[in-house]
Amino acid sequence: MRDSMAEQAVDLDEMASVLRASGQYRVLRRLAPRPSIAVPDGVVARTGLFVDVETTGLDWRRDEIIELAMIPFRYGMDGRIYEIGEPFQALREPAQPISAEITALTGIDDAMVAGKAIDLDAVAAFAAPAALVIAHNAAFDRRFLERFSEVFRTKPWACSMSQVDWAAEGHEGVKLAWLAAGAGFFYDRHRAVNDCAAAIELLATDLPKSNVPALAALLERARMPTWRIWAENSPFAMKDKLKARGYRWNGDDGVPSRCWYVDVAEADKEGELTFLRQEIYGGQIDLLARRIDAYDRFSDRC
Repeated sequence: MRDSMAEQAVDLDEMASVLRASGQYRVLRRLAPRPSIAVPDGVVARTGLFVDVETTGLDWRRDEIIELAMIPFRYGMDGRIYEIGEPFQALREPAQPISAEITALTGIDDAMVAGKAIDLDAVAAFAAPAALVIAHNAAFDRRFLERFSEVFRTKPWACSMSQVDWAAEGHEGVKLAWLAAGAGFFYDRHRAVNDCAAAIELLATDLPKSNVPALAALLERARMPTWRIWAENSPFAMKDKLKARGYRWNGDDGVPSRCWYVDVAEADKEGELTFLRQEIYGGQIDLLARRIDAYDRFSDRC
């Protein structure tokens, strides 16, 4: 039986190779567990933690977590992933019924979460060894998780969606399923633990143009401090100029609110302040700027 299954797998691989070689087809493989690799002598390995939450809505202040998944992994400072650990996955019953829209999106309904709770002590113990927490859209997951457990406030965070230049590598979107397809695999979507596993596989894969692991590119960006600069009380007539330069509007989230802001690299800080003074305000003015690193980035403190 095993021999016939092995022969079938070989046949499928051969067929896939023929299809790819024709230039007429793209073949996606189902995501399979990544084998462990021994950490080379002299390499300092750290523990990363990929997290994903499913929630009752988009508002971290009001909505609730209904599923939490975390997968630890060992990585080197060069971005190579050596080992993927056993996942943590738990469901939680919210205070209000789960809407039909959320069930359609996540596959989670009221019956699945009835009577379920997530052990906060177990979450804290599981996350404690992590030197870095990563999520695909960390600005969403971090705010929910920091409200849920204090342990996530003590960790540096990174974002696999925004801190890898996927467009420069030839990808046309940043949704996880699209990136996975571009990397040559597919997976069972919309459950948190599957999303974590897919994202780790994506980070372990070499980028097609840079030829380095995607995790290496993410780590480089995550380590760099940035500056958030606010264009407080900027003239209304300048809004299009600010938008064209990449400024975003902050309606009510963070301090200050109801003004334009931009995030720039440390090397670009002085140039951006000069632009605002000369092109937006037309004179010397004190401007609000704050240095941001991985301990605060993507949180409600920014």
